[in-house]
Order: sequence, then C-alpha cells, then structure tokens
Amino acid sequence: MHAAPHIAILTGGGDCPGLNAVIRAVTLALVRGCGARITGIERGFHGLVARRVRPLATADVAGILAQGGTILGTHNRCDPFRWEGADHSAAAMDYVRELGIDALVAIGGDGTMQIAERFQQLGLPVVGVPKTIDNDLPATDRCFGFDSAVAVVAEALDRLATTARSHGRVMILETMGRNAGWIALEGGLAGGADAILIPERTFSLQALAERARERESVGSSLLVCMAEGVRIDGEAVVREHVADPAASARLGGVGAVLQQRLQPLVGCEVRSTLLGHVQRGGTPTAFDRVLATRYGVHAAELVAAGRFGRMVALQGDSVTSVPLVDVAGRSRPVPADHELLRAALGTGVLLG
Repeated sequence: MHAAPHIAILTGGGDCPGLNAVIRAVTLALVRGCGARITGIERGFHGLVARRVRPLATADVAGILAQGGTILGTHNRCDPFRWEGADHSAAAMDYVRELGIDALVAIGGDGTMQIAERFQQLGLPVVGVPKTIDNDLPATDRCFGFDSAVAVVAEALDRLATTARSHGRVMILETMGRNAGWIALEGGLAGGADAILIPERTFSLQALAERARERESVGSSLLVCMAEGVRIDGEAVVREHVADPAASARLGGVGAVLQQRLQPLVGCEVRSTLLGHVQRGGTPTAFDRVLATRYGVHAAELVAAGRFGRMVALQGDSVTSVPLVDVAGRSRPVPADHELLRAALGTGVLLG
C-alpha cells in the first residue's frame, strides 16, 4: 500500500446506534495516523452497484458521535453477488479499481460480513466491524448497538410494569432479535420481567398461564418479555415474506399471537406491545459510543498494518480481531448454559 492509502467505508444491513461513531473513529484515526484519503460508500454495498460514493474528511465526521443511524445510509437487501437476478460483483470490483480504493472497512452484521468475505476473495482487502442490535455475531462478546437496544427494552418494560400493576394485567413486550434471544434476555433482566421467552428455549403456554393465575390470585400482575423469534407450536410467526432471496422472512407479531392464546387461560386482561424499530433508532448509549470508537480505531490500526480479512471483536475486556471467514454467514444463539440464564432462573424468572 502506498504512503497515502485510499480507504473506503460502508455501513451495511440494518441501521443501529453507534454506526456514526465507528465512521468517525475510522476516519479520524486513518487521517491522523497515515494521512489516508477516505471515501464513504453510500447505502452499503448498493453503493458499489449504483456507483454512489462521497468523500469523508475530518470536518464531515465532526459532531456525529452521538447521532443515531448512519450518515452514509444503509441497505439491508443488496448483495452485489445476487442483486435483482444478476451477479454485479465484477462491475463492483471495476468501480473499486476505478476509484483507486486500496481497502474497505465494512461495518455490519452476519450478512455484511459474508459479502465482505466474498469481496476479500476477489482481491479487495477488507476489515470488518461487527454491528447488530441482535448481538448474534460469533467470535465477539458484544456488538455495538446492542446496549442501546437493551436500554430501550428496559425502559419500555419499566413503563409497562406501572400500567400492568395498576390494572392487574398480563403485559407482553415483543422485542427484536431475529432468531437469537439476546435482546429479550438482557432487556428482560434489566426491566424486571417476570417471564422471558427466547427462541433458544421451548416454552409451555400452560406454565405461563399458571404463573399468571398465581400472580392474579394475590392481586399482582405479570410482565412478559419475549423475542420475535419465539416459536408458537413449533412455528415462527412471520410478519412478511420478502421476495429477495438474499433476505429471510421478516418476523413479527408473536406477542399478539401469545396474547390470543393466553387470554382464555387466565382471568385477568392480557395486552401485548410490539416495540419494533424504536429499538434501532435514537442516540447510542455511552457504552456503545465508547465501544464503537474502540472498534473504529482498532479497524484503522488493522488497515494501517495491512492485516486484512479480519473482523474487529471484543473478547473479555480487550478489543482484538478474528478471521473474517470464521464469522461470515454465521450466527451466535444464546448458549443453554449461559450465565444470564442462570441469573434469570436464580431470581425466579420463568424461562419457559
């Protein structure tokens, strides 16, 4: 790589708090460290197909640390290797060479890492940064955006708890998370949920109804936190089927289904709340701002050192990196023996 490298940055997949903090950290660290020229690719990998980029200077990233979303925009469907029925990867690589890009910092989740790894194989040096509110990427203990989502869930549960107690109701809160239960589990613990339902564990409707009746008999309420990927009678509840083969069916509505199933089994009123995209938006928590900054600086260090084909990761208290190929297209469910599950059971939370 020559003395003044040209580095591209993109944010792929869904938006989440902390993306701008990473963009800021990567840009500042590379400009200050090696005088790099930075180009932002707009709307994720779609920008390589649509040929949409913009320069990023230090002034462009000023004041964005606490800003939610991503100044570059994102796209959660465009895989250049199979976009709109065709493979656009060769054209994307031609555009990369036309721009004179030396390396790419790809910020995203499992799908983004999988696409990034394929571009790495085509000869584009890549460093990945793990982003997902679902916290389900392997080889890293924490993804930025997760803490912010958990904070939203905890606040929502705090608010639902007061109305649940006032009316003696069962209140169900449905969180995001796809097929992983991390948001519901940690958010439920933080918000004092009485029952936490996650996709990794089967649950008994009768056991939940019994717990609700027990609480009802003493004039109390029941607060349920459940992940969108929880299966009812072995089936996930799908809100929408997406035609794009690169995307999976969109989950949503399992809370309403549980409400319908539970209501005939209890005497009190059952209500459900779908929290939805509120979990993705807004400013990042202090934890996520710091983690995103650490990730961005470490990604810049990997670029400067020529250590490509790797993803930044948090392991314990240390930021390190792992081979991108070990992460691409994989997910990390909640382990059956995870300490958070033991903490929930130890405090009397119903886990199914």
